Amino acid sequence: MVRKEKIDLLYMQETKKENIDVSLCQALWGDKEVGWEWQPAASTTGRLLYIWSEEVFKLQNKVIGSGFILLVGQWLKEAQQVHIVNIYSPCDVQSKRNLWETIKQLKFWGISTMSETIQKG
Repeated sequence: MVRKEKIDLLYMQETKKENIDVSLCQALWGDKEVGWEWQPAASTTGRLLYIWSEEVFKLQNKVIGSGFILLVGQWLKEAQQVHIVNIYSPCDVQSKRNLWETIKQLKFWGISTMSETIQKG
């Protein structure tokens, strides 16, 4: 379906796979020239996956936090830098507020600073 519809970037939420690797992403994409990022989850919910054509999007930076993946890169066709975020919001209100506060901080603090903070803990 990805090839037929000529999709450049795909994201999924709540993937049921416990482990995702490059061979799975290549099979889903139908091509070996594929980039991908994923976020495992503690339970069967909340797993996030991005897959994209490396001929269309060049990844420059990423931030993987609890409930989101932010990709920063260049959309090659238009030579534009883009920020793309896949968010899986929790159901409870306090966790939802915490998630959105973290994402808002990315905008104000700069991605490289927040990336270090989120990865450390």
